[in-house]
Amino acid sequence: MTDKRQTPGRVESTVDKQREIQRTQDSRDQAKPEGGGEDGEKSAVQAGAREQPEEQPPQHQDKPGSEAELVPEPRFSAPDYRGSGKLEGKVALITGGDSGIGRAVAVLFAREGADVAIGYLSEHEDAEKTRRCVEAEGRRCLLLPGDVKRADYCREAVQRTVDEFGRLDVLVNNAAFQEHADSLEDLSEERFDETLRTNVHGYFLMARAAIPHLRRGAAIINTGSVVGLRGSAKLLDYATTKGAIHAFTKSLASNLVDKGIRVNAVAPGPVWTPLNPADRPADEVASFGKDTDMGRAAQPEELSPAYVFLASDVCSGYVTGIVLPVTGSVDAI
Repeated sequence: MTDKRQTPGRVESTVDKQREIQRTQDSRDQAKPEGGGEDGEKSAVQAGAREQPEEQPPQHQDKPGSEAELVPEPRFSAPDYRGSGKLEGKVALITGGDSGIGRAVAVLFAREGADVAIGYLSEHEDAEKTRRCVEAEGRRCLLLPGDVKRADYCREAVQRTVDEFGRLDVLVNNAAFQEHADSLEDLSEERFDETLRTNVHGYFLMARAAIPHLRRGAAIINTGSVVGLRGSAKLLDYATTKGAIHAFTKSLASNLVDKGIRVNAVAPGPVWTPLNPADRPADEVASFGKDTDMGRAAQPEELSPAYVFLASDVCSGYVTGIVLPVTGSVDAI
């Protein structure tokens, strides 16, 4: 079920703004001299249930990015993961749920028995595929296009989720904007504001809208980042917002603990999603993730079980206020 009432006008202006930020940075990247490759090759580590891709070819996308156009296609289905009813009868709302980590989380939540509402900006093709995947797991899916920077959209998304499914048990704040910059001087106030309002205000607005509907045992999960733990020279604004998300997580956890609502965050390392080829120059995409201890980027299905753990009161009923690193490296914190 898709309602595109939020898509015209406001959402399109956000897409236009983000693409203009991207075009400015693309021009700077094209003006830079070539060179500066990786210092030697490193063998990738495989330690999961199935062997994951170790390479991705150079590629670049217009924002907000499309999973349907990624090569290779990100792995989100987690075929070795067996559901056991950890979220049976629950309802989850996932922002940025059309692709990447959000899609992988939606699929596993459905496999664990949850109905899922998907918030996304304008990537209708990706969102429709996520809906089909959730329904293939035997659960219902509601698509909610719109801009998380807007309080009215956040209120409407939460209310429509409750109206459709009768309740709300898990909120996953996952929508994000990212664009690299070589220096602080390259960051305009408008660009910094776009990152801050999407990544921090969006989480705040969605949590504020959701809390009145959450019952004891409910969970809020925020997507942080390894760059929020250790910083990033070329993601100054993005890393700043992710550090703020980690602090917001701990503070909100303290605020809600007496109500029995748990608040936690996952801090991913490099993950193969549309966010990255819609940020990085094509040649840098080919080396994405190779600087981790495991020597490769993660696939979304390697992150999603962490969200199941934090969403399930059976698994993590005594866990709140943590930032869980899933980074492929030893020194994440």
